[in-house]
Amino acid sequence: MPRRCSFKIELDFPQPLAGVDEAGCAPLAGPVVAAACILDRNKFPRGIDDSKNLPLEKREALYAKLTKVAAFGVGVASVEEIDTINIYWARMLAMSRAVEALGIEPAWVLVDGNATPKWQRPSKAIVDGDAKCRSIAAASIIAKVTRDRMMVQHAETYPGYGWERNRGYPTPHHRRALRELGPTPLHRRSFGLVRDMLAAAAQPELQLPEIAIASPLSHTTTG
Repeated sequence: MPRRCSFKIELDFPQPLAGVDEAGCAPLAGPVVAAACILDRNKFPRGIDDSKNLPLEKREALYAKLTKVAAFGVGVASVEEIDTINIYWARMLAMSRAVEALGIEPAWVLVDGNATPKWQRPSKAIVDGDAKCRSIAAASIIAKVTRDRMMVQHAETYPGYGWERNRGYPTPHHRRALRELGPTPLHRRSFGLVRDMLAAAAQPELQLPEIAIASPLSHTTTG
């Protein structure tokens, strides 16, 4: 039976403790968004879990409750930053911004994954933390809902790519639209599929010189 999110791991760390997670590392388009969340262990919504395990309606409901009872901050790294410093460091940048946006300096930070940003605050990375630690799971919900809403808005500006459904992830429909419509300013140029498509579009068409071929009937022989 899969392990449920709880405060068990978090009890070993001082409070206030912030859980941090991000959403949007894999998509071909849009920013990466991180959230930091400090939960009141005596007052939090039930059902908090890794955002990937929650249906849309449940995520939205938990987001509405979390933003009323928890301290939270959101950090965003733009497409330009992703293409400049790569997605790994953009993820770290978004997480740093999320903690800074808390308005509270946490005594400790637990980060989903295998590495923490290069900051001075006490912190620990926890692999699959969004499935184990309630505070990280709460942050995953806030980050996911925030980014999903951003992509729905961007879909209105750039219709045809299906971002209101695929959120910028490389689904078959998104790939097909990218081939047919070309990349938008929100597509990540540093990602292989987008980069290769741009390179192919920039490749000049090979023009072969016309070679005149004489008809054999036009030749005459003399004897």
